[in-house]
Amino acid sequence: MPRTAPKKLDIPNRVIAHEETYKALYDAIITGSFEPGKVLTIRGLAEGLGCSPMPVREAVRRLVALGALEMQSTRRLSVARMTKERLDEIWTARSLLEPEIAARALKHADTAMIHEMKRIDDELEDAINRGDPDKYGLKNWEFHFTLYRAGESPILLRLVESLWLQFGPFMRMITGRLGTSYKVDQHLKVIDALKNKDEAGLRKAIQVDIQDGMERIMIDFSK
Repeated sequence: MPRTAPKKLDIPNRVIAHEETYKALYDAIITGSFEPGKVLTIRGLAEGLGCSPMPVREAVRRLVALGALEMQSTRRLSVARMTKERLDEIWTARSLLEPEIAARALKHADTAMIHEMKRIDDELEDAINRGDPDKYGLKNWEFHFTLYRAGESPILLRLVESLWLQFGPFMRMITGRLGTSYKVDQHLKVIDALKNKDEAGLRKAIQVDIQDGMERIMIDFSK
């Protein structure tokens, strides 16, 4: 009688499907593909991703826990809305957490990582020159999280991810209206600080970068 493959061999494929679905939705939210407050459905997301509703439900559950999506008592699902009070709290939290996780990444910043961050910043510069807010949002996120993940601080990273997931859609909306220009490229200062193992300079560059971006959002939000 022929032997059948054990059922446990099917588990990795299901895990991969769930993780890929989560990653796709995570990337879409954090880079602003969905507008703040946009109503979503499990079925619509599944159709858009070309998958079954099951992995979408699991991804949505995780994203609700991170504050990226909101589930109302009526089971109505939407992208997190933004208020002035919420935005102010996110700004405060980012200012406290991101310089710290960046500083923790400093000792892991080898030549390869610095070159990768410079490559990403060059692509971000290209997006600015072409006025491409979608690519700008993606490359800005890649730059910061290449640095933050090197900090090897999973608790801090999860907190920072939650903040970005909450303000990412709103940041994309503002960037689309106001354009992709900036005051001073703090990313170059971040790279210089990494090269020089300058913790104070790194913390300051991240702090100013956050301030520039959040002030831009806050000014438009107040109109």
